[in-house]
Amino acid sequence: MTAPTPALHILTGPTAAGKTEAALRWAERHDAEILSCDSVCVYRGMDIGAAKPTAEEQRRIRHHGLDLVDPSERFSVSQFVTMAREAITTAHARGKRILVTGGSGFYLAAFFGPVTDEREIPTAVADEVVALHRQGLSFLVRRLREVEGLDLPAWLDLQNPIRVAKALERRLASGQTLDSLREEFLTRQGPFASHAVTCELMERPDEELKARIAARTEQMLTGGIIEESERLLAMRLDPELTSSRAVGYRAVMDWLEGGKTVAHSGLAERINLDTWALVRKQRKWFRRLGLAREGE
Repeated sequence: MTAPTPALHILTGPTAAGKTEAALRWAERHDAEILSCDSVCVYRGMDIGAAKPTAEEQRRIRHHGLDLVDPSERFSVSQFVTMAREAITTAHARGKRILVTGGSGFYLAAFFGPVTDEREIPTAVADEVVALHRQGLSFLVRRLREVEGLDLPAWLDLQNPIRVAKALERRLASGQTLDSLREEFLTRQGPFASHAVTCELMERPDEELKARIAARTEQMLTGGIIEESERLLAMRLDPELTSSRAVGYRAVMDWLEGGKTVAHSGLAERINLDTWALVRKQRKWFRRLGLAREGE
C-alpha cells in the first residue's frame, strides 16, 4: 500500500507583512521545517536585500530553498519544483511537517496547478531566443509573429519579455500553435496535486504595510544592502536575471552606477516605491490563485 503524501501548509502574503516570524512560530508549534517560496532567497550572498532568514532564525528551524545558486545563475520554476519535492520528501522521512512560506507568485502557483509543461527546449532554439531577448522585447514579439501570425492570443502578456520569450521557445520547439500549447498545458496536473494543501494569507492595511516597508528599507540601507549591491555590480550580471532585477538591489545598483548623485533619502524613496509596486503585483497573484477576493 502506497504511503500517503504529506500535507502541506502555505503561509503567504505581501512583502514586509511579517511572514518570517509568523512562519517560525508556526513551525515551532507544529514540529515543521520551512520551505522558502522566494525567488531572491535562492541566491547566495543576497541576504539583507532579500530579508533572508538570519543564521539565528535558521538555527531555530531547518530551512529549505535558501542559498542554492550564485547570482550569475538562472533558477527556474522547474528547478524550484524539483528542490521542493526533495525537501518535502526528506522532511517527511524525518517525521516533520512542511510549511511553505514566501510571496513569489510563480513559485507559489506550483502548489495550486501546473506551472511548466516540462518540454525540453533544443539548445539551438534556446540560444536563438536568448539572443533575441538581449536585443529587446520588440525583437521577441516580431519573431513570434513570424511563426504564429500577426494576431497573437489575447491571453499572452506582450509587455512581459519573460512570458513572450517562453512562448516563443515553446512555439519553435513544438511546432504547435500557442492556443494548442496552452490547452494542452491546462489539462496537466500540478506538481503537488497529490498533496493536501492548506493556505493562510497574511495581510495588513495599506498604511501599516507602507510604514513597515519604509522601516525595513532603512534597516537594509544601514545593514548591508549597499555592500551586497556593490558585489553584484562587480559580477556584471545579465540584466535579465532575477538577481539583477530584484527589488531593492536594482535601485541601489542604479544609485551606485549613477555616482550616488541622489541623496540617501531619495534612494530610500525609490526602494519604497519599487517595493510597493511589488506588493501590488503579489496581490494580483493572490487573487489569481483564489487566495484573496477582488478589491482586497
